[in-house]
Amino acid sequence: MRAPLFLISLALSSAACSDSAEYADKAGVSERATASAAATAAPAAEAYAVEQETERYQFAYSWPAQVAAEPALAAFLGQKADAMRAELEQEADEDWNSSQGSEWTPRQHSASEEWQVVADLPGYLSLSGHLATYSGGAHGMYGMQSLVWDREAGAAMKGIDLFNSPVALEQALGNRLCDTLNTAREERRGMEIEEGSDDMFDKCPGLDEASVLVGSSNGKTFDRITVYFGPYVAGAYAEGDYELDFPVTASVVDAVKPAHARAFSVSR
Repeated sequence: MRAPLFLISLALSSAACSDSAEYADKAGVSERATASAAATAAPAAEAYAVEQETERYQFAYSWPAQVAAEPALAAFLGQKADAMRAELEQEADEDWNSSQGSEWTPRQHSASEEWQVVADLPGYLSLSGHLATYSGGAHGMYGMQSLVWDREAGAAMKGIDLFNSPVALEQALGNRLCDTLNTAREERRGMEIEEGSDDMFDKCPGLDEASVLVGSSNGKTFDRITVYFGPYVAGAYAEGDYELDFPVTASVVDAVKPAHARAFSVSR
């Protein structure tokens, strides 16, 4: 039985102008000069994607062109991809090797991660990593990771690391965090969340159990954040994950570490 895998499909764009000679003539530039200038231009960074499948496992990993334009970041994600593939291969081999001489055949394992751009600012590149794994059980697991690349420092960090602490951001969001989560829960469950409930899936998780993504509506500063709770964190597996969006307020800016404060602004 083949295991489910979130296959990654990337649309790679290419620039091809069949009418280049016509446009060059109108501009008063020769076709030869236009072609010469294009040939000497620096090659554009391209998105990266790799897929591998064996009898025992499927593996896929990708990142967009914005990552490829940052060699140090691409190298960092390349190491993460290598580590993920090595762990996948080891676990699949252990499963298959343990089944030798048995009457059962293990299910094909899988792991994939697709990195997408959340915000591309002059000093920072904010990414979301969409992860999916399967190791032969009743169902696979999935989730979303946060990664922020500090271009000046040449360093990668989680979105929450831009803030003084998870607790500081929780306090900055205040009641909005739990109220927004409970509204989403009630819509899915079709019932109200009982105040003071002891049910683990009725309680409000802390941000230490979440992925915090930083986004931008203006392309200059971070002015919105997304709090992501994966399966089993804020609800049962069948309930799915929760992705909650919030505007950056003055209290949120106050929770940012001084080194990154200039990268944030209050949402307008």
